[in-house]
Amino acid sequence: MVYARRRNSLPSLLLSSSLEDPEEIQEEAPLAVSKESFTSEGEIADRANEMINNNNNANIELRNELETSFLQYAMSIILGRALPDARDGLKPVHRRILFAMEQLKLNPTTSHRKCARVVGEVLGKYHPHGDMSVYDALVRMAQDFSTSYRLVDGHGNFGSVDNDPAAAMRYTECRLTSMATDTLLSELHLDTVDFVGNFDGNEEEPTVLPSKLPLLLLNGSSGIAVGMATNIPPHNLREIVTACTALIQKERMMKTDADVEADDVVVSDEELFKMVPAPDFPTGATILGTSDAKQLYQTGNGRVTMRSVTHLEQIGKRNAIIVTELPYQVNKAALLEQMANLVNEKKLEGISDLRDESDRDGIRVVLELKQRDANPKIVLANLYKKTKLQTTFSGNMLALMKPPNNEGIKKTAVAEQPQDDDDEKIYDSDESASSSSSSSSSLDISTSSSTSSSSLTPQRFTLREALDYFLDFRFETIRRKTKYQITKVQARIHVVDGLLLALDRIDDVIELIKNLPDPAACRMALMRTTTKVTVDKNSKENNDKKASSSSSSSDDGNYLALGLSRIQADSVLKLQLGQLTRLNQGKLNEERNDLESQRKGFQRLLDEDDAVYSTMVEEMDEIDHKYGHERKSKIIYDDDGDVQEMDMVKNSRSVIVVTRGGYIKRMELKTFESQGRGTRGKRGTSGGDSSSADDEVLHCITCNDHDTLLMITQNGIAYGLRAYQVPSGSRTAKGTPLPSVLPISIGQVVTAVLPVTEFSEKEYVVLATTQGMIKKTPLKVFEKISSRGLTIASLAKGDKLKWCHKCTDHADILIGTTRGSAARFVAAKLRPTGRTSKGVKAMKLRDGDTIADMSVLGGQSENDNKEFVLCITEQGYGKRVSTNDFRTTSRGALGVIAIKFKNKDVGDDQDKVSCFCIVSEDDEILLNTSKGVMVRQKVKQIPCQSRTATGVRVQKINDSDRITSPALSSQHQHACQASLDYGC
Repeated sequence: MVYARRRNSLPSLLLSSSLEDPEEIQEEAPLAVSKESFTSEGEIADRANEMINNNNNANIELRNELETSFLQYAMSIILGRALPDARDGLKPVHRRILFAMEQLKLNPTTSHRKCARVVGEVLGKYHPHGDMSVYDALVRMAQDFSTSYRLVDGHGNFGSVDNDPAAAMRYTECRLTSMATDTLLSELHLDTVDFVGNFDGNEEEPTVLPSKLPLLLLNGSSGIAVGMATNIPPHNLREIVTACTALIQKERMMKTDADVEADDVVVSDEELFKMVPAPDFPTGATILGTSDAKQLYQTGNGRVTMRSVTHLEQIGKRNAIIVTELPYQVNKAALLEQMANLVNEKKLEGISDLRDESDRDGIRVVLELKQRDANPKIVLANLYKKTKLQTTFSGNMLALMKPPNNEGIKKTAVAEQPQDDDDEKIYDSDESASSSSSSSSSLDISTSSSTSSSSLTPQRFTLREALDYFLDFRFETIRRKTKYQITKVQARIHVVDGLLLALDRIDDVIELIKNLPDPAACRMALMRTTTKVTVDKNSKENNDKKASSSSSSSDDGNYLALGLSRIQADSVLKLQLGQLTRLNQGKLNEERNDLESQRKGFQRLLDEDDAVYSTMVEEMDEIDHKYGHERKSKIIYDDDGDVQEMDMVKNSRSVIVVTRGGYIKRMELKTFESQGRGTRGKRGTSGGDSSSADDEVLHCITCNDHDTLLMITQNGIAYGLRAYQVPSGSRTAKGTPLPSVLPISIGQVVTAVLPVTEFSEKEYVVLATTQGMIKKTPLKVFEKISSRGLTIASLAKGDKLKWCHKCTDHADILIGTTRGSAARFVAAKLRPTGRTSKGVKAMKLRDGDTIADMSVLGGQSENDNKEFVLCITEQGYGKRVSTNDFRTTSRGALGVIAIKFKNKDVGDDQDKVSCFCIVSEDDEILLNTSKGVMVRQKVKQIPCQSRTATGVRVQKINDSDRITSPALSSQHQHACQASLDYGC
């Protein structure tokens, strides 16, 4: 727009700068815009002095003058500086920088040039404002942490996430990126957009760049104008291209198909939000939920919550929180200073050291925790609440757009293209083909609002409106480019036809040219369409006479009835002798065929809207393949969202291992192949002969990754988390500290881990303590466990909760002791109680005996012939016993003998029962020792014996080792899970 207009012409701010007629410009002055449209600074000063010294108008209405001046200033800021154009996503300063760099030929293949040269070019020709505003805009387009898809390739110091300023423009260098040239500037000179005069009328600049992608959404934008502001988040290229393609193929191309129902040609908002679920910030981080993003996309106003990416590492003997990605537009140096102040002021507890280890490979902020009382979950929660490790992006999607009553190019009549039969009338003039094309295009598109940026108004838009607006603009630019190209092709076809016609009669043309006095006479003779006069080649006298005659007398002389146009005649006269060969004529015929093929393709783009849309889809797919990348900002989907985080995780079978030292890890079940009975096994943890007691495996279970793990501590508190949320590790890895996975304090021991696939109302949770207390609680109670956990049992002094199983009223409960006794009673006779109840006595214990294990088996009449009790001792002996051998007794009975021991020593060397598992012949057992040695074998390899038998060796155990926690893996569960895939 024009910035220096006369102050008494307020409505002119809303109109475009009209260009003078091209012919008048050539005759009067080389200016792109008339001088009368501009007011120089000197004229403004003279006018001000005149107003002051004018005695007749000594009084000026201050209110009117302020109102007029302020409105002019406000409109200048809104339309010319602060707000981006929704078509190319650029503010005027960014557009002028890119255009100036294109004019300087700073392409990706050329060398870098000083930024001061570019800034000077922009200031002197297009943007009469401060040099630092131009340089800051250039720097931002070169920063990979500010812009998702850089448009400027910077060389030198262009700042950092620590808010370090860029070096002075005399030190830095720049050039265009391939992204800028491919998506913004490649079609600039194909009459795709309109040009207007610059601030002084000596240069021309484009009103908008012919963008192939909606850069307003890809790179976002922010700006503060007068009375309004904009803040648009960046997005992922692949997601935007997917959404554009869907809108084109389903809403635009299918509308022309009469067989398609109206409901099938609309992309719903839900479908659109699945394609573009949330913004994608260049600094990565995570986005919490999609509900806020949906509100932003539906209303144009909303906020998105961002959180840093962190993980837990062990540095020496201390845990450390490592920050690797920060939220968008967060100053890392200011963040570290804020953290340090909070720690010094005792507002952040648990942090012992804070340092920045970031380098050129990425961000790494280390927060070492205190060794004793620091809970990583609590520290992180405080960091998210009190620092910018978690912050929000307040979006306000506002940009310059056409008024709603103005439709795009789709409703503008396409200008008729010149036909082949009218070639003579079109090209028989002194005007060039390109000039004809330019004037024709400007007439055809004159009614479109794209001819002037001043016809745009600030509007808030939704995601769908932004995409539709861009697609309309892209449709227009392709049509305009096609009209320009078809005009060029027709002009060349016109020339080639004239050359072919002349080459067919080349001898007569040469003879005619030899006998005429000057090129003008030759041109007129080639353009003649009347009867041909025969040339007497043998008459030297006649030739001399014609050569001496004037060009005007050539009307009565010799000429050929070729009927060429002026352009064709000039092309013939420019032919060299070497071009008169038969080979050159063949090349012209081949060129004529290629040009005709191109013309038909261009004509199809002008006649068929679907052809234009297909071209748009192909362009976007090509750009997506070249510049697209995976989403940087991961999304943590909330519970109220349509998409759950669990949908992104494959539901595989895994092994969960918990050690006595408070470490947990998850491994794929296929890591352990099935082995034979009596083998030594494979190491499954970091423990070994030299390991400490903390490395002893406490729990080892198999589950599905989508299962909920009820992790119960020995003091009767239950916590819940998904199995896939347990950090994975290798067989020999130590694992992750439990406090980083669960909100438990140091010293708490997880005594039971229960995988739950579904919280059924018909199922119960049976809990047992080391002192023989037992209780039954409905499973549905545990469906919603808060982050603080739930109290599930009240324990007596010195008692500990150790076992947890699921059961129904049709099941039986089997309790075994460490000295080989077992008691079986019906679960239905155990009355359900509340979460905080104490429970009842499970069985009577002999002196020195304790509960070894609790299992749940089918009822007396259910699967008795298929189920077995697997007895495993600590020294590696085991057997299967039929469940029929254990009669049902009342609760609180003494029990019967379940196994006898081969080692009958008394004291620490005495063998004890490690577990009583309910198995079938198709099951597999995963035995695990206290030092982390695991062996997986089939249950049917273990023989079935009587209750009083001592069993066979199922695993070789070292003298200092013992079996701690066997885990059961059912074959039918494997078969079910093998068919599951992502999202199932």
